[in-house]
Amino acid sequence: MKPLKHQITPYLTLILVNIILSAVNPAVAESDKQMQDKLLRQREALQQGEHAGHANMADKGPDFRGIYYGYFPCKEEDCSGIKITLSLKRNNNYLLVTQPAKPSSREFFEKGKFTWNDDTRTVVLTPKDKPASGQYRIVDEGTLIQLNADGSELAGDQDDYILRRGDTVKSREVHIH
Repeated sequence: MKPLKHQITPYLTLILVNIILSAVNPAVAESDKQMQDKLLRQREALQQGEHAGHANMADKGPDFRGIYYGYFPCKEEDCSGIKITLSLKRNNNYLLVTQPAKPSSREFFEKGKFTWNDDTRTVVLTPKDKPASGQYRIVDEGTLIQLNADGSELAGDQDDYILRRGDTVKSREVHIH
C-alpha cells in the first residue's frame, strides 16, 4: 500500500495546486475583438522591438495606429450604409475593408501605404499602383474623420463619417445602427 501512496501523492499535490491557482486567478474571457486588438498590438510591438535599430525617422509620429470601425451613409437606394474597417499598421501599411449594407453584399479590400501630415493632422491612404484614394483627419488617437480627396470636409454632418479605433469603444458593433 505504501508504494501506491508515494506514487499518488505527487499527482494529488499537483491537482491541489492547480485548483488553488484556478480559484485565485479566475479566467476572464475576452471578446474576439479585444483579442484581435491585443494580438495586433503585440505583433506591432514585437516588430518595432526587433527592428528598432533600423527605425526611420519618417516612421515616427502620433500614436493613431490601430483598427478603426465606422458606418458611413450610402448614396444608392438599395443600400442603408457602408461598413468600414480600416487597419493602420506601424510599418505605414493599411488595409481598408468596405461592405455595403445591402442584401448579398460582399466585402471589398484595399491595401496600400499611408502617410500623415502633422501640420494638417491628416492621414492619406495610397493604394498599391493607384493615386491617393482616401484622406482622414486625425481628431485624437482614437478618432478619424473622412475627408474629400483634396482634404476638405465632406458635405453633410461630419459625425456620419467618423471611424473610431476599436480599443476606444466598448463594442465591436460600433458601426451597426
